[in-house]
Amino acid sequence: MTKHHAAAVATVLTLALTVAGCAGSDDKADSSGSSATALTHIHGLGLDPSDQRLYVATHEGVYTPDAKGKPTLVGASEDDFMGFTVAGDKTFYASGHPSQGGNKGLIKSTDGGKTWKALSLSGQSDFHALDYAHGTLYAYDATGGLLRTSKDGKTWKDGAMLQALDIAVSPSDPDLVLATTAAGIARSTDGGETFTKGKQPVMAFLSWTAKEALYGIDTSGGLNRSTDGGATWKSVSTLPGGQPQALTAVDAEHVLVATWDGVYESKDGGKTFTRRLDVESADVH
Repeated sequence: MTKHHAAAVATVLTLALTVAGCAGSDDKADSSGSSATALTHIHGLGLDPSDQRLYVATHEGVYTPDAKGKPTLVGASEDDFMGFTVAGDKTFYASGHPSQGGNKGLIKSTDGGKTWKALSLSGQSDFHALDYAHGTLYAYDATGGLLRTSKDGKTWKDGAMLQALDIAVSPSDPDLVLATTAAGIARSTDGGETFTKGKQPVMAFLSWTAKEALYGIDTSGGLNRSTDGGATWKSVSTLPGGQPQALTAVDAEHVLVATWDGVYESKDGGKTFTRRLDVESADVH
């Protein structure tokens, strides 16, 4: 973990993201004693559009459920996958750290995570948040606290410097980018070149796939939804399973979250959740 990301985590997550007793009445997960696989930390989630298969980016590689619903490593890489996003059928972008140390820069897979190809900034950049929208990669580079964008994943345009944990791009406006900061949600209306100061509420994670459905996880572990691009928010539910680790909205009603004991799925806008994957999480590295 870089010093920039550590600072963001300390100021955003550790502010108040200590979730006690998160499993509420809406938790429909089956906890029937199935053994879980130890994964140190989950950094990203996604569904492949071609077959709706779940992919989970972790400190020890990318995993997917096997026939029995247990985590199975995809491909051979056990590197630390930090930023992760699904861009299309079997097409993923990611970043992070090689197992031997250093920074991966931007990497890409076109076979569902089985193999990866280095695209740019190898050894230089560590993207801790990635979003693919409007044919563009939006990336938060934790090595310099910098928002960057790229059309091809090879050449980059540098934007604003800020201390953020997560980013989200409007599905209807390529210039509208949100970032979670210790002060609240920072907003850009010029594609990430500049951001306003963070404004309450404070959110840890954001995901924005449908115009009327911006989702955010707040510092008490609550899932919230905005229908007006973050101007106002409505509480939806308290997440099951302990401290949140990742959030991905597949569409307006379909939401994936990773918490301390597993990956959960909702198909009713976050009102109820079903556990998709059991995990055992250790301390964050």
